[in-house]
Amino acid sequence: MNKILLCTDMDRTVIPNGLQPESSNARQRFKELCALPSLQLVYVTGRHLQLMQQAISDYDLPAADYAITDVGTRIYYREDSNWCLLPSWQEEIDQDWAHIQPKEVFDRLASIVGMTAQESAKQNKHKISFYIDLRVCNEKDCLAQVAQRLADLNMRSNLIWSIDEFTGTGLLDILPATANKLHAIRFLQQQLGYADRELVFAGDSGNDLEVLSSSVQAVLVANASDAVKSQAQALAARQQNGNRLYLATNQNDACGNYSAGVLQGVLHYMPALKKQLENHFLSKG
Repeated sequence: MNKILLCTDMDRTVIPNGLQPESSNARQRFKELCALPSLQLVYVTGRHLQLMQQAISDYDLPAADYAITDVGTRIYYREDSNWCLLPSWQEEIDQDWAHIQPKEVFDRLASIVGMTAQESAKQNKHKISFYIDLRVCNEKDCLAQVAQRLADLNMRSNLIWSIDEFTGTGLLDILPATANKLHAIRFLQQQLGYADRELVFAGDSGNDLEVLSSSVQAVLVANASDAVKSQAQALAARQQNGNRLYLATNQNDACGNYSAGVLQGVLHYMPALKKQLENHFLSKG
């Protein structure tokens, strides 16, 4: 029986909180997939741990074995019912910011018009986050100002830009250069001893593009925007990873949206799982 490490984004990927409909029984079928003894589930999310746990409860999602949270700056493992921080990941990303205190960054960026620090629960030692008022500060100008003001700190950083589709608010996360979803997934893969053929990632948005276009077997759910689909395909082709990106489709009953699309993509890469699912539940009956 093949083992599987399924790493999936949460919001608008397995959580049906986008504008498109969810297929009937989609989450139940996803829970059946995640109940396979050969599968370990990893949630990969911008949420912090408490918000991730709240989403699992609110949307009746399967419990995960691992969690990559806070836009890749934290990795947790589950021990019984407790979540424990993986210290080796903190050591890995701390190398970029060993001499930096978040207050130094906040002080340098405080006067940029249109930028407001996010709530303290959404910040940590390796994640400095802002809301952006797009009426007065666009992506290009904002990123240029931030880069200029942080230049002399010599901090190796990633500037992650996204937009909340419901509020129309810009979101900016400043992270250590090594703290990103792709590196965190690869780090966990190596720690757990999974081969590339045993790893699948699912996502839906611009902040998933680095993984979606990489050599990781990836699934882009059907409810993703046309812009993200085009970007993902172009980036994957440019990196010669086009055969590693599967775009879920809505053949009927929104079967490519959200968790139904994740299941569709996993079965694309691992068709033998369909028989495993049938056998697993026959044995339960």
